[in-house]
Amino acid sequence: MKNETMKWNPYIGLVLIIIPILIQIPYTLLIMNFQYPDILRQPTDLILSEFQKGGSSLVWTWWFFGISGLPLSFAFIHLYQNTKENSPLFSLTAVIFGVASLFFQLIGLLRWVFVVPILSNLYIDPQSSEIMKQAVLINFQTIHHLFGVLIGEHLGQLFTILWMFLVSIVFRKNQIFPNWISHFGMISAFLYLLAQFELFSLVIPEVKEIPFAGLVGSLCWLVWMMALGIQMLKRKSSVIT
Repeated sequence: MKNETMKWNPYIGLVLIIIPILIQIPYTLLIMNFQYPDILRQPTDLILSEFQKGGSSLVWTWWFFGISGLPLSFAFIHLYQNTKENSPLFSLTAVIFGVASLFFQLIGLLRWVFVVPILSNLYIDPQSSEIMKQAVLINFQTIHHLFGVLIGEHLGQLFTILWMFLVSIVFRKNQIFPNWISHFGMISAFLYLLAQFELFSLVIPEVKEIPFAGLVGSLCWLVWMMALGIQMLKRKSSVIT
């Protein structure tokens, strides 16, 4: 294989370091002000009541949470551009999964900005009849499982896991970064995958969730992304054979 110079944009390295940390800001605010994510498994009436208490600041927090990950799309595309010559199939598949994961998670999170406020207002409104409130509860559950559980959590996280696993294979195959980056990425992807058992347990009683799988998986993803960004900053360009 002929020599090829990989030019790593230092700004992309910063994106991989800063964005995962930036995402933790609205996430922490949601934990403090909305008991997220535990509240998602609470009765619907409690969720809507607590959401209404949060007011407009809670809605803006959800919006910021939703869009904060979008700059990662530049990192996904940049990685594809630097690896497509040596691993075209894996690189193309990875970038498709990566960009799609951001899109799915954005849809899931923005339901709290443009859909849930309407439902919570209807539910809390003293003029709403009991029939209206029951209709709101049913609509919320449907929207929550469709856009939240299916699109946001399942597809969004699953496609993130697939992206992480595939790019780790590409890194390992072409010796782009130290091997521990590839190995840690694969292990992190597997741990994050275990969190999917919680979603299946919502609809299949026989399936049991694995405690702390989501927390451990997301933390490993955070550390791995930052480590990848640091490696990229350490070598603005590298030559492989």
